[in-house]
Amino acid sequence: MMDDQRKFLILGSAFGITAVILGAMGAHALKEILTEEALASFETGVKFQMYHALLFLFLGVENRLEGKLKTIIFYLLLVGILFFCFSIYLLATNNYTNFDFKQIALITPIGGTLLIIGWFTMFIGFLKKKKNKV
Repeated sequence: MMDDQRKFLILGSAFGITAVILGAMGAHALKEILTEEALASFETGVKFQMYHALLFLFLGVENRLEGKLKTIIFYLLLVGILFFCFSIYLLATNNYTNFDFKQIALITPIGGTLLIIGWFTMFIGFLKKKKNKV
């Protein structure tokens, strides 16, 4: 099993790479076929994915949070990104697929909520650290 640092760094890098690829795809290929509203939604997904890729990289080198707490944050952010960002990508391109992704649109706010909980958990973890250990 991967150690916490390595798993955060690998996932942060992977989400960063895919955010750049999806952002380029949105700026070029999808710009021609999506409505302005759908393209703006797609770009929101890309931005949030990149923000959280950077957060994963930060947490990969951050040593002040406990391993168990970091594991909880890891899974909250992972599922949050998958639900939030990837559902936005699917919803934005909904008109060009055979599946109606509007049927699963509820996972977008669930993903957003998981991201918020992940950030809040990290915040609480830092608050609980003693001043001399920060």
